[in-house]
Amino acid sequence: MQKSLRLRNRADFSRVYRHGKSFANHQFVVYWFRKKEVEKFRVGISVSKKVGNAVVRNRMRRLVKEIVRHQEDKLIEHVDLVFIVRKGALDMPYKDLEKSVLHVLRKASLLRPPAR
Repeated sequence: MQKSLRLRNRADFSRVYRHGKSFANHQFVVYWFRKKEVEKFRVGISVSKKVGNAVVRNRMRRLVKEIVRHQEDKLIEHVDLVFIVRKGALDMPYKDLEKSVLHVLRKASLLRPPAR
């Protein structure tokens, strides 16, 4: 995922948490906030220490980034997203994680309608 598409500083995360909306399933929570200055979208990923050690947290972060990278053409524009990974996502295979991410994005209406 490109650096320009990542949320990096604490102020951006806090803005999304405070003013954004959230949707969740058993594996993920997604917070999102519309921001007109953003050309496409920006993504931040948060994994608590309760989920596992640093190796586990970084692996989950990499997996979610990769899933979002593959789905970037389907995501709406001008939005900041923050994914929170829950413990339920740890033992899932990649395909199930992808379905779960798409499910929570669909619940939040963050996916573009399919082209006809």
